[in-house]
Amino acid sequence: MKTSTHLNHRLQPVDGKNTKERPGTHLCVLQTSLLKLPSHFVASRFRTTPRVQHWNFPPSLNRRGGHRSAGCRAGRRVFSAPSYSPRISIGSWHTLVLLLWFWLGSDAFGQGSKSDYERAFNLRKNTENKVHNLKLDVSWLTNSSHLWYRRELPSERSEFILVDTATGAKRPAFDHAKLATALTASSGKEARPDNLPISNLRFAEDIKSFTFANEGKSWRCDASTYELRESKDSALKLESDESLRASKRTGAETTIVFANQTMGGVEIFWLDTDGKRQSYGRLGAGERKSQHTFAGHVWLVETREGREMGRFMARELTTVAEIGENSTRRSSRRRPESDAASGNASPDKKWISFIRDHQVVVRERETGKETQLSHDGGLGEAYSEELSWSPDSTKLVGVRVTAVAPHKVTLVESSPSQQVQPLVHTYDYFKPGDKLPHPHPVLFDVTTRKGTPIKEDLFQNPFTESGRMEIRWFTNSSRFTFVYNQRGHQVLRVIAVNADTGEPSAIVDERSETFVDYSGKQFSHWMDASRELIWMSERDGWNHLYLYDSATGRVKNQITKGEWVVRGVDRVDDMTRKIWFRAGGVIPGQDPYHVHFCRVDFDGSDLKVLTEGDGTHALQWSPDNRFMVDSSSRVDNAPVHELRQADSGKLITELERADWSKLLKTGWRAPERFTAKGRDGVTDIYGVIYRPSNFDPAKKYPVIEYIYAGPHDSHVPKGFAPVQGGWAMEMAELGFIVVQIDGMGTSNRSKKFHDVCWQNIGDSGFPDRISWIKAAAATYTCMDLNRVGIYGGSAGGQSSTRALLAHGDFYKVAVSDCGCHDNRMDKIWWNEQWMGWPVGPHYAEQSNVTQAHRLQGKLLLTVGELDRNVDPASTMQVANALVKADKDFDLLIIPGAGHGSAESPYGRRRRADFFVRHLLGVEPRALP
Repeated sequence: MKTSTHLNHRLQPVDGKNTKERPGTHLCVLQTSLLKLPSHFVASRFRTTPRVQHWNFPPSLNRRGGHRSAGCRAGRRVFSAPSYSPRISIGSWHTLVLLLWFWLGSDAFGQGSKSDYERAFNLRKNTENKVHNLKLDVSWLTNSSHLWYRRELPSERSEFILVDTATGAKRPAFDHAKLATALTASSGKEARPDNLPISNLRFAEDIKSFTFANEGKSWRCDASTYELRESKDSALKLESDESLRASKRTGAETTIVFANQTMGGVEIFWLDTDGKRQSYGRLGAGERKSQHTFAGHVWLVETREGREMGRFMARELTTVAEIGENSTRRSSRRRPESDAASGNASPDKKWISFIRDHQVVVRERETGKETQLSHDGGLGEAYSEELSWSPDSTKLVGVRVTAVAPHKVTLVESSPSQQVQPLVHTYDYFKPGDKLPHPHPVLFDVTTRKGTPIKEDLFQNPFTESGRMEIRWFTNSSRFTFVYNQRGHQVLRVIAVNADTGEPSAIVDERSETFVDYSGKQFSHWMDASRELIWMSERDGWNHLYLYDSATGRVKNQITKGEWVVRGVDRVDDMTRKIWFRAGGVIPGQDPYHVHFCRVDFDGSDLKVLTEGDGTHALQWSPDNRFMVDSSSRVDNAPVHELRQADSGKLITELERADWSKLLKTGWRAPERFTAKGRDGVTDIYGVIYRPSNFDPAKKYPVIEYIYAGPHDSHVPKGFAPVQGGWAMEMAELGFIVVQIDGMGTSNRSKKFHDVCWQNIGDSGFPDRISWIKAAAATYTCMDLNRVGIYGGSAGGQSSTRALLAHGDFYKVAVSDCGCHDNRMDKIWWNEQWMGWPVGPHYAEQSNVTQAHRLQGKLLLTVGELDRNVDPASTMQVANALVKADKDFDLLIIPGAGHGSAESPYGRRRRADFFVRHLLGVEPRALP
């Protein structure tokens, strides 16, 4: 018998005993490489005597899993087998698999099957539009006396509701039948009263008429006669905002109308969540285009030569983006030095300031006389375009910037669509440790023509990638201020400069032995009339608000206090001296990540929690801020929408309660909230558990963690969604239990909780995560901790690889997409914020590159070759280190893809396949 045509059939004693003690009893070991099954699937007992025999299989292969009756105990399947020799030819191994299939039953290998994949990858499609009134986008009269919204009803019906905000009385917004009749007559198309094809509904202040859009036309309707007249003014105009960089949310479906008012053609781009452009065609001179979109999506318009004409964010109502020569707000990018036609006008309109030949120049508008104020600007020391006038027009602040050579990142596009040969792309991208531009403020007196450099003792080492300084003048022109963020992020100061002497002083001097979270927890509100400042700080160990005397820098009082955090400020009323803000952990006993809305007085008194219930909240404010629509939900509880008074939080009326009955009929399973103790045995760690819709509690399921441990935020979802982000629910459908956890080192808890990440990104909260998963498995025996996987992208890509390097005894399989595997290779602001400056040995210690030799388990690295968010070389350097360490791993490079390549259809499928093969032990989609 040739080994090339037969399976390995070495005979070994059963249970380690000599075969002579038990004649005819042998152990047959099947080569797992040929069957493509893990070894623990095929170490099975054959007995050559013709009697009832036993094969050992892990419980996951049982028909229903776990303990069985009627011949199956503790994962052991019982069947009759004939007496035969254990020699099995390769040509008949398919027959063996088929026999196993019939012996074990049709669902023994059900996980990872073709039907599982179809169910998983169609989950979003099959659950969309299955929750009525999931979102409630309300509109208000300008005086806030009424609001209205569209209520969703079963069987694809809907109606519009008008609400009296004072009494909470609700009624149909108009006679739907009469409007349907009028609209049918006017448009020539039948309109159903229970599903009117209208959008952009707006009422007149007296509610006696309203306007709406239908089939690209705008109509005005008399509410008493239902006479329709075509209207020209129902679409709102959008202002361009150059600060828009990417689509941040996907709200209700809507329409944005692009109106090209230029003499040339333009091109329209959608900016996705990574800021990547997707072209949606061109628009000729004078043309208009109605573009379907979603509220919150960002659109960019450029000339065919690449000159930006505007950036627009779609709103819930139909809007018009007018594209003209003056569409874009004043850009922060440097204009050509010769262009001084408009410049920067002084408040009294007597002067124009501008930059010429790197110097600050002013021109008298009346006489045209020009004066050069600065003489120290030059190549590499030029003054920026940001010139700031004092309110009284006598002073001017210029910023001279010491420039540095940019850090260039080079990408090669292997397969460009426009040519055969590869394309090389380069772009500027500062990385940790790079030299940065240094801004130097200079105070100019326009009347005396003198400049005063500001002593830099209090701001010697600023962190800035642009060289800009945000100058703010006091209304009486006595001082100007700016925020100084010291490189290393352990000092954050508010600097005030005397406008007469140029003498600087620190109003606020924030310090930390770890880091000041300037990027996520900075807030300031100036009140010049009362000479006060509201400032946000974590100085007492929790993120809170403080009231400062802005003249002396003295803290007058702490406004908010307690073992909870301010998550953000929505509104400050200087007249009533009240603050409306978001808080986490403010209600004892609730998940501390739930967002509640609160109100407090400047002196810290009369703290009022405005929202109720055990859930997380989102608000829509009325135009005059007297009312709010509160939408509350949890991952396991559909939203409730309520109208409340903004000052007291008093409930006026419940508007709608989301109906998820259709969703539940699909077999959808809500995520389960789970809490366990962290590494210290004291701190509560919060997470969620996703189970497949066909979950069987008697089975054993591999566990996969979807990880994102970026310190800039917390990441476990708290609000309701039919399908949560990150494809966690889809992965569960393949036959896994998927979990998400916020471990120590992430944000929105105490400063101590957050500080775990400092110079310690590689920790990723793993001691807390592993403790949490073990606690969950102790509660739910269906979780198989012998088969634990992990996946994530970007910072999650770094963490998921780190799991196999530092915790390979627990995590067995990882898929890491576009990871910032070495914090020296990623963007400067994010990494120096948590890892500090200067770059020290801890950067190397935390690197997946230097730790690659410690790899255990199965690893798939994926990366897009055109990733501009995280340098793709970061992934390739890990691959290089793994090769040098002679470690087996898989690498997938997706041509033309950017950041988040694993979220493409192909990337998702490959990720799923990897876990199915290595955790379920089956060939993906091999069975129906």
